[in-house]
Amino acid sequence: MARTAMFSKFHFSRMFLRVTGISPRRFLSALRLQEAKRLLLTSSLTVADISHVVGYNSIGTFSSRFRLSVGVSPTTYRKNCGYVAPLEDHPRTDWQGFGRYPVLRGTLHHPPEFLPSRVVMGLFPDRIAQGLPVRHATLDGAGEFAIADVPDGTWYLIARAVGAGIGIDADHDAYVSVSGPIKVTEGRPVRSLDVWLRRKSIFDPPALLAQLDEAMVAISTVAYRAIAETTPTVA
Repeated sequence: MARTAMFSKFHFSRMFLRVTGISPRRFLSALRLQEAKRLLLTSSLTVADISHVVGYNSIGTFSSRFRLSVGVSPTTYRKNCGYVAPLEDHPRTDWQGFGRYPVLRGTLHHPPEFLPSRVVMGLFPDRIAQGLPVRHATLDGAGEFAIADVPDGTWYLIARAVGAGIGIDADHDAYVSVSGPIKVTEGRPVRSLDVWLRRKSIFDPPALLAQLDEAMVAISTVAYRAIAETTPTVA
């Protein structure tokens, strides 16, 4: 890639990181897993074949990274046609320190040409939406938001939105926002954020977490339950 761009490897990596906020290696890894998600839903290739197609030599390594990033195993992702249970509406209360940490507040804005119908916002340790967010909020449109009990750390607030009428194959029409780094320390207030949605670009890594897929967030919880009720269970 550096040769194609006619840069030295060091300069290319530095410029890539400056533009995207992510190293070329991590960006490529995210693209591989996103392609694996697509193949799981659109092809009859086995999980082993898909792992090799997207660049993994070990199916065990592929399956482990897929589960950590997407939230479910490749087999489960395919079996459920990419649909997974939505993120819980309320923050966890089973960890020590609940109620002591700051609340992250702000306002979500949208451009005139886009009216979001559903927005999922999550706090992640870096600019890639992979693995479960440390905290999250789901909004039915733009406006004020509050994410309670954000633990100590440095986080990135990633928002993914779909608008009314957007189909499940319209990833290129998704709107996103990345804010951060946001440093949170117990006992100190966190400044209010103005979060602006913008059209997803080629410089944005894919959202690997299944709950942020446009195909998933475009459907209602009622639709998800209907799918779950028709899926056979093993006693």
